[in-house]
Amino acid sequence: MNNDIDFEKVINEVAADTSPATPKPNVSKAVVKRLPRYFRYLRELIRAGKMRISSEELSRLMNVTASQIRQDFNCFGGFGQQGYGYNVKYLYAKISEILGVNSNFRAVIIGAGNLGRALARNPMFTKRGVSVVAMFDVDPAVVDSTVGGIKVYSMSEFDAFCQENAVDIAVLTLPKENAVDIAERLVANGVGGVWNFTGRELEGFSHKLKIENVHLGDSLMTLCYELNMEREKENGDA
Repeated sequence: MNNDIDFEKVINEVAADTSPATPKPNVSKAVVKRLPRYFRYLRELIRAGKMRISSEELSRLMNVTASQIRQDFNCFGGFGQQGYGYNVKYLYAKISEILGVNSNFRAVIIGAGNLGRALARNPMFTKRGVSVVAMFDVDPAVVDSTVGGIKVYSMSEFDAFCQENAVDIAVLTLPKENAVDIAERLVANGVGGVWNFTGRELEGFSHKLKIENVHLGDSLMTLCYELNMEREKENGDA
């Protein structure tokens, strides 16, 4: 497996030779939520040197029906050829384009506690074309420090920073009681997206503010449910 693939080059090469993907109107949220899975699996296929794949092969890898895969891709133009299947690099580049990987989005992390610091050091941002340009916190003990090469600023500097720097995404890892106030401040500063880890649901601030509420505990509880059902099944069979 080749771990030295220049994925940005793959995207740029395809983008230079093809027209932009054109999503159909009203693509469902279920389809959109599957796109990052395609992105991840296609990266692995490229690393493995796989240049062509059928919907049936991709179906077996991802545990999604081949019919569902074809329907998903048809929402964006299809991407395949009858009797050929999918060109893996081409498909990866087009999915990346749809997901905005080549849009050079800039993010800030608000909250320099344990979670914020862990996210700042995580390479997932770079892999998805997002640059973390700053962190913010109210604690004087962490202001002016750096985390993974990213400077921590005081929240008192946030408005001025946004005026001087284009900020597309705010990652919220601060206490949930401060979430609403910060969201209103983001709207006022023209920030377009929020990745919200506070545990407080954020909705309805502005149609221009796109919000992804993340509840890590929900995923854990889903796992606990599955384990509980399996345990009850085993006890019932005993």
